[in-house]
Amino acid sequence: MNTKKLTRYIGISMVLGIAVGYACHRYAQDAAHAEQIASYFSMVTTIFLRLIKMIIAPLVFATLVSGLASMTDGRAVGRIGLRAMLWFVSASFLSLLLGLLLVNVFQPGADLNRALPDAGASTSLKTGDFTLQGFLTHVFPSSIIQAMANNEILQILVFSLFFGAALAYVRRDGHTTIVNAIDELAKVMFRLTDYVMRFAPLGVFAAMAAVITTEGLGVLVTYGKLIGEFYLGLVLLWALLFGVGYLFLRRDVFRLGGLIKEPTLLAFSTASSESAYPKTIEALTRFGVPPRVSGFVLPLGYSFNLDGSMMYQAFAVLFIAQAYEIPMTFTQQLMLLLVLMITSKGMAGVARASLVVVAATLPMFDLPEAGLLLIMGIDQFFDMGRTATNVVGNSMATAVIAKMEGGESASPDEIAAASAEEQRA
Repeated sequence: MNTKKLTRYIGISMVLGIAVGYACHRYAQDAAHAEQIASYFSMVTTIFLRLIKMIIAPLVFATLVSGLASMTDGRAVGRIGLRAMLWFVSASFLSLLLGLLLVNVFQPGADLNRALPDAGASTSLKTGDFTLQGFLTHVFPSSIIQAMANNEILQILVFSLFFGAALAYVRRDGHTTIVNAIDELAKVMFRLTDYVMRFAPLGVFAAMAAVITTEGLGVLVTYGKLIGEFYLGLVLLWALLFGVGYLFLRRDVFRLGGLIKEPTLLAFSTASSESAYPKTIEALTRFGVPPRVSGFVLPLGYSFNLDGSMMYQAFAVLFIAQAYEIPMTFTQQLMLLLVLMITSKGMAGVARASLVVVAATLPMFDLPEAGLLLIMGIDQFFDMGRTATNVVGNSMATAVIAKMEGGESASPDEIAAASAEEQRA
């Protein structure tokens, strides 16, 4: 399905999902009945996301190993990795700082005047194992089969680095059978991606219908101010990302924006970065980014460059402090920024990661963890925006790093293959 058609179908599916969800919410007998109806929609979304997860591990492995094996200069890997990490740390800092500034300006929780919750109140989020030590040890896989089975992107990345380096060494001796096989595997995975993405509009429709069936449109009115202020912050963050991107890419940054429109919309509607990963790779290839660069930087960014999630975490912590009228000094907010810079790097592979990071951070500043209950009910709407922003941030980072690598471009064959996927009806 070509890109323009798929984008249009996803947009139509979102609107239809909202309309059908509103009708189901309106005529549901009670909340339990609405949950039951939503479960049928959620089943369709779950099937679509499982199809996406089915292709992520082999796609990441094939694209990254193929790229590494083609690199004749071993220092290029280290150089790309260093540039990527410098970008990720800078983008994380700016995202957190913007979130802190906006929540101080808007004061979204100032008028709630909530009483402190009971000491025993809990969000039921698992934060005990969420430590930097646990994250660092978790990065290295004990079994690549288990890592692929669980879609542990960072673990697959580590194994692929070792495997790709070894394959590049073997290739010098003229052994190219495995190299050719992995190149062909990458082509097969992109074809398989095309098949799976044909179900995207159905998955988007079901996702929107499910959330509106249970929450209704009223939740958008009740929390409209908070949601609106957060999305205004995301717009400013997007402007900042494109502004920095313009310094490196010049007018091509607008062409990149047009190419990533489809994966961004897909990430927004499903609130899943994984669903957008295959199409993001294709969009970057059409932009001219070599798969060996996108296949390395993009998976790394899924763990270290979640710009939308970072801004949300700063926004959420200060919102809760304001809601319970707990003042936070400038020094405390600066410490909060530094803490989130570190703790957020363990988000990869954690369910409801942004909420877990916030829940783990609140006790460090004597803030009630149960305050997260104020926004958990509408987290789906926040998740949609921050996930789409993560896609934009990682796409911009990958394109800029490719430009910094001497402006190298994807080969004509690679661009032609990606364009063929776009034009295929």
